[in-house]
Amino acid sequence: MTTLPLPLPAEHIPPGTAAWRTADARRWLAAAPARWAHPLWALSALTASLVWDVAAAPVAPCTSTAPCGTDWPGMGLVAVLLLSLYWVWRQPRLALAGLGVTLAAYAADGGFAAALGEPSALAFLVAAAFTLAGLVHRLAAAGRQRACATTASGGVAHPLPTPAQSFRRGRLSFVLATPLLLAAGFGCWQAVQVADAYEERAAGAALLSGRVAALGQDEDVDVLTVEADGRSHRLETAYPEDFPVGSRVDIVVDGDWKALVAEPYDAFGWELLAVAGSVSGLAFLANGLTGRTRSKRLRRGPQPVLQVLVREDDADGRTRVFAADDPEGLRPVLHFHSLYAFGEEEDEDEDGPGGAEEDTAALAGLDRVAEILGGQAPPPPLRQAVLYGAPCTGAEVAFVALGDADEPEVSVECSVSGVRPTVPGPLQRGPRSPGRKNQRRPWEEIAAGLGPTEEPRAWAADGFSRAVGCGLLLVQGGGIWAGLDDGPSWRWLWLAVVLPWMVTAVATALGWRVTADRDGLWVTGAWRVRRVPWHAIVSVRHSEDGIRVDRAEDSSVELSPTGWAWLERRLGREPHAPRAAEELGLLLLRPELRPSQEAPTGRQGMPVGPLLVALSVLWGAAVLLL
Repeated sequence: MTTLPLPLPAEHIPPGTAAWRTADARRWLAAAPARWAHPLWALSALTASLVWDVAAAPVAPCTSTAPCGTDWPGMGLVAVLLLSLYWVWRQPRLALAGLGVTLAAYAADGGFAAALGEPSALAFLVAAAFTLAGLVHRLAAAGRQRACATTASGGVAHPLPTPAQSFRRGRLSFVLATPLLLAAGFGCWQAVQVADAYEERAAGAALLSGRVAALGQDEDVDVLTVEADGRSHRLETAYPEDFPVGSRVDIVVDGDWKALVAEPYDAFGWELLAVAGSVSGLAFLANGLTGRTRSKRLRRGPQPVLQVLVREDDADGRTRVFAADDPEGLRPVLHFHSLYAFGEEEDEDEDGPGGAEEDTAALAGLDRVAEILGGQAPPPPLRQAVLYGAPCTGAEVAFVALGDADEPEVSVECSVSGVRPTVPGPLQRGPRSPGRKNQRRPWEEIAAGLGPTEEPRAWAADGFSRAVGCGLLLVQGGGIWAGLDDGPSWRWLWLAVVLPWMVTAVATALGWRVTADRDGLWVTGAWRVRRVPWHAIVSVRHSEDGIRVDRAEDSSVELSPTGWAWLERRLGREPHAPRAAEELGLLLLRPELRPSQEAPTGRQGMPVGPLLVALSVLWGAAVLLL
């Protein structure tokens, strides 16, 4: 038996609020960041390459002319790098700034030049470039999601409800950041004190030069025995490998106090406290400032509104949002953590007449927790809600819904964590696994996404298809180089056979296009644009990574490749070409959805095969001449 969602009273639904339908929600999910841009991959690559580069980099020895002390710029760079690693996961914009500072310091230290001869340095730069590409992609995807949500709302916007206007974000982060930053400041102050104490003591001490006579240990501490001024001096060292037996060292002596000039003092513990406190404190501070900024932006003016369904998840406490036409709550769209927002009247009336009702609600809440822990609680109900704000990855939102089935009061909740799309994780299969690759969307769902229109419709190569074409183009260029580099040979025959097919595949992947108008389809392939009237089409289908238009009395028109659907599914993307074939098939079956105008010449597409032939000839001539 299906339980209907708890309805939201009509007076709490702003005028003109549109329902977020499944078709619009799917477009929003399709705009989510691709699986390759998941922070896990960037963090793994960046961390592994960084560890390799640090381990492979030579360590400068401590000497009297270049003593080991507190490297404040180096500590600052370490803090920025550690923060950047954390921000790659949580704050893409801050991660871009942090990586920019890190790479600038890396370039100033000669890291780019070292990358030409050091595999570890080159691996770090490649990992950093991959991370930067992922961050830019995630920010661009968030912009596309925001645009999808705004379009789905129909441009209708309303200010947040009154309780949400006074909701504040970031307080806990500020509270946690304060003691951590104070600890970091204390660590810096103590490290400076240690350095100043050494400088003051060394200024009045005797400077001696001696020879290392022996190396040993005293209670797990490395000790040098130095012969200087006719006496033996025992000094602790952190780097005994820098002072082999027989080498010359400088020491400062003041009575019973003595120290190596190359290793003047040891403030490692305080330096570690400073770095750890600053990294963790700044991380909390950035989280608080980001949450506060996004919350203010949400309250600043009218926000897009959408009718949705929501449900609390007992497993992790997250609020899961569903499309308005998903009454069974089968396909969650996004999720976030949220808290109730109370207006100023509720905050000031804690001891008022509502005290007994609040006690009863508290006891009911404790009973609910006990039932959840005991596994006896029924699943939370699905509730109709109004979502405020254009949701996108990392954004802040608010919503209005009934509190519970037993408490039919309307409540306002605000997010306390960024919005996250409900998409497969980096190690999970996409929503359409290879075992279900022939599954088709319902015709009603496709029709809802199309709708009638007067303008011609066009389906063209997307970014993934063009990426496949660019990859094939590189293979083609390498094949021409390998075939012509040694002069005339049997490889020329191989090129004559393979090159036409390769140029056709590259041109199709880069520039395929299908335009539907009033009278039929304009199909743009590698070499020409074909006209196929509606009455001559039997079917339109996706087959073997291509779109095939079957005709009744003539050979079929085929575009291949139009991308690699199997790879797109593996990456968690919805393949573009199968979706285009489904929509073209629906236009064939539903004439009322076809455009009412004829496509002009400029919208019929242009083959890129002849251009690629010219480029291939020029490339081949360059290989032969050079």
